[in-house]
Amino acid sequence: MRKKFGDKIEGYIFVLPAVIFMLLLIGYPLIYNIVLSFQNVDLSNLGGGDKSFVGFDNYRNVSGEEAFGISIKNTLIYTFASVIFQVIIGFFLATFFSMKFRLAGFLRGIMMISWLIPMTVTALLFKFIMGSSDGIFNQMLLSFNIINEPIGWLSSPDVALWSVIIANIWVGIPFNMLLLSTGLSGLPQDVYESASLDGASWWQKLVHITIPLLRPVIMVVLMLGFIYTFKVFDIVYVMTGGGPINSTEVLSTLAFRYSFTDFDFSLGAAVANVLFLILFAISLVYLRMIKKDEAI
Repeated sequence: MRKKFGDKIEGYIFVLPAVIFMLLLIGYPLIYNIVLSFQNVDLSNLGGGDKSFVGFDNYRNVSGEEAFGISIKNTLIYTFASVIFQVIIGFFLATFFSMKFRLAGFLRGIMMISWLIPMTVTALLFKFIMGSSDGIFNQMLLSFNIINEPIGWLSSPDVALWSVIIANIWVGIPFNMLLLSTGLSGLPQDVYESASLDGASWWQKLVHITIPLLRPVIMVVLMLGFIYTFKVFDIVYVMTGGGPINSTEVLSTLAFRYSFTDFDFSLGAAVANVLFLILFAISLVYLRMIKKDEAI
């Protein structure tokens, strides 16, 4: 009994630094942000003035703003479009690189560069490519006669959001390809050999064998991609700053604007908490999926 108790104490001591780290750097800011959203805090009383309790007024004020509804719509469009294209393209690339040919490993390594580049650098790169009528992207499309005149990719409210989505798809494809390649490498090869003996085509193997067997991996990739993409900030802020005319405003950039441009910290905290609650709900679904897969 004494030895088991001593082992438990020793285990708690080893875990204690991680617990303290989580409480200080994650727990405290999270709780402070929740408290802040129920107060009336701006630049005038941030340093210690009267921080009156206002209940859910900040959430009501935010929900009445047109920019809030636009930011939710933009965040959902950005997330779903990015994740769907990233997974589809990543899946076909993973299938392609799973074939045994000489340059497969080298080409797969080259493709990982776009994911390894810091996001701000990628955003600046695409801002340079799409930022003007004489940009590389417009010139390339004009040379192939895809468009008749230059498009304001970052200055037009109609296409600015899709410009940011294109940049994010380019970043996320290698990560999805890597995860799906790992799943493909674990599939049983004898099933494919039996299908080949029965005369199954490549498409039939893909639809009836690969995708059903890879379904748990695909679901996890979709969920992780949704969580990672939904909280986007850096690429949107660097490329467009939420403009033009709120056309690329997402929840994270709206929270930043309320807090550090308008200096209404309580409204910014309320928007950040809405973002947190959505991601928390998605994370619970993700954990439930993992638990269900482990139980099978």
